[in-house]
Amino acid sequence: MTRDIASIVRTLGGELVDGARNAGTPVDEVVGIDDFSVVGHPGFATLVVVPGRRLAEVLADGSARAASLRQAVLVTHAGGASARRAVEAAGATAILGAGSSDDLLVPMLTALLAVDQAAEDRAVTSAMKVLTLAARRGGASGVVAELAHRIDGWAVLLDRHGQVITTAGAGGLHIQDAIAVALGRPVRVRHRGLQVHAVGPGEDLSAQLVVSSRTEASSRARELGSQAAALLDLLLRTDDPTRTERLGRAVMVDALLAGGDAAPELLRKWGVHETSLTGFVLTARSASVEVERLVTHWLDELGAAHILTADRGTVTGFLRDDHVDAIAARVDAYASAIFLGIGSPAPTDALGRSAAEAGQAVEAARAEGRRVVRYRTIPTVQYVIDRLGDGDARRVAHLLDPLRDAAGEHGELTETLRVYLAENGAWGVTAERLGVHRQTLTARIHRVEELTGLSMADADDRTAAWLALRTLALMTPRSE
Repeated sequence: MTRDIASIVRTLGGELVDGARNAGTPVDEVVGIDDFSVVGHPGFATLVVVPGRRLAEVLADGSARAASLRQAVLVTHAGGASARRAVEAAGATAILGAGSSDDLLVPMLTALLAVDQAAEDRAVTSAMKVLTLAARRGGASGVVAELAHRIDGWAVLLDRHGQVITTAGAGGLHIQDAIAVALGRPVRVRHRGLQVHAVGPGEDLSAQLVVSSRTEASSRARELGSQAAALLDLLLRTDDPTRTERLGRAVMVDALLAGGDAAPELLRKWGVHETSLTGFVLTARSASVEVERLVTHWLDELGAAHILTADRGTVTGFLRDDHVDAIAARVDAYASAIFLGIGSPAPTDALGRSAAEAGQAVEAARAEGRRVVRYRTIPTVQYVIDRLGDGDARRVAHLLDPLRDAAGEHGELTETLRVYLAENGAWGVTAERLGVHRQTLTARIHRVEELTGLSMADADDRTAAWLALRTLALMTPRSE
């Protein structure tokens, strides 16, 4: 619970002198007199610690800061009749005779408020979990009802035109007050603690949430009201509650496919802490098979995260390496014809290649009528090279002869081409691996194209270049 002035007095064991602030006003910060300028929030009290020897001087000061002090709460170790008279004459609020010395009051009160704020944050986090669950089970009405219970008050949800969507608590008795404050009508509102939270941004406003807490100016009610409004915005903008989840998964999978340092961090936020994952693609012969629902059910059985996205009956995603065999077994045993392509395990910052391999594997599975195909079992470049005769191998490798340097050796241009193709044409990653500027890399690739007559924009040319590089690496110096 947020600390108010009365609780601070009880903790310090001092005497409260009433002024502009009443004892129930919540406290949000504490400062020393030399650091004070203005009260930060009119709905909250700022504690200003003043040494006893300076109390009369501070209150008698005719500056603007002295006027601001009347809206704050002075705290001092000093007490007695003279101190009380000075405070009362200035019309200020003060806690006199605080049990700790003036030197210790600021750190002690700061620690006290910090502990209180931490507890408040935990309470808000816990309440938001419950609100999210209420959204899944009861929609907007469930959120509003749970919110009213959590803030110990009432709530009214109005559409953008001021019509009631739902109420909770005693909200049904205060609809006119809620409408008045939401639409800015010149009607006297009887509740000082009313808060209005916009549901939706700016001109795209979809509703307004009006709440009232029994504590009038509760920071917890304000924080929960704000977060509940954001939750309601999602609920009111879609007729399919799962659409938002699907969209979120699609965006996250796109980020994983892009790779880089952000991918492992995103996975950790997703609750996935593995350093390696395996890409998969699942599809079905018949459109009547809901492959997304099928694979999510299997993942639930394994207790695994749903790191996947679906598009036109095809699911692309990533599995823990130790779950691959279990999913493959379920595909093999499934009654209808479904096809699973499995890539190679890959580090979580470079999952794009594993997903691409899985895509190739599932195409092979469909073409061959096999349920499960692992990329590593598909005939690859090595399979092709192994079946080339010496003469054919030389002819393939000679494709890169124009890249040799003046001494007849393969050097800078050949290595640039190899790294570029190995990184799937990713300019930034290639430049970083080679330790060159992107403009330098671009110039080198253009030079490779000019010398070899190949175009890196053409899939066949890229395949030919990669085959030549692999053949060259395997050839002996004699056959070169």
